[in-house]
Amino acid sequence: MAAIETGSGVPAEPPWLQASGLELAAALERGHQRAFGAPLLPVAERSPRQRAQELFAGAELLLAHDGEADPRLVYANRAALRLWRRTWGQMVGLPSRLTAEPSQRPARALALAEARRPRGIRGYSGIRVDSQGRRFQLQGARIWSPIDAEGRARGQAAAFESWWWL
Repeated sequence: MAAIETGSGVPAEPPWLQASGLELAAALERGHQRAFGAPLLPVAERSPRQRAQELFAGAELLLAHDGEADPRLVYANRAALRLWRRTWGQMVGLPSRLTAEPSQRPARALALAEARRPRGIRGYSGIRVDSQGRRFQLQGARIWSPIDAEGRARGQAAAFESWWWL
């Protein structure tokens, strides 16, 4: 991941470490704990900044989209960016439906609707497509709603480790 320049020659904070990114990381963690009764990251005494960096650098793929009618991605960790072969700027803001082929979108929409329940869902499998059109199968995903500081659900998130090219 290339450094982001501020124009003054000083690298800017990456988006996932800026204030909004730190809050999103906390919302991802709160929502995961509520949905599954387990932490998204191992419990440890770390600062919000360290935890946000761990989420971004983790091996488990992690994505999140907003709660709009046609949701757009608001987060993708490094593992997800690599799999979808996109940069942060290309991935964040992308309508999340475009991560799946048109034929897979109805099943994806049903799973996302089911995952709006407070407990989220485990074991989701589906076919997705990267930025070059290459298809892959994901398996065993967890889908849940990030929870903001006021306790409100904000969009949805998914995490998974198991996938393979088709």
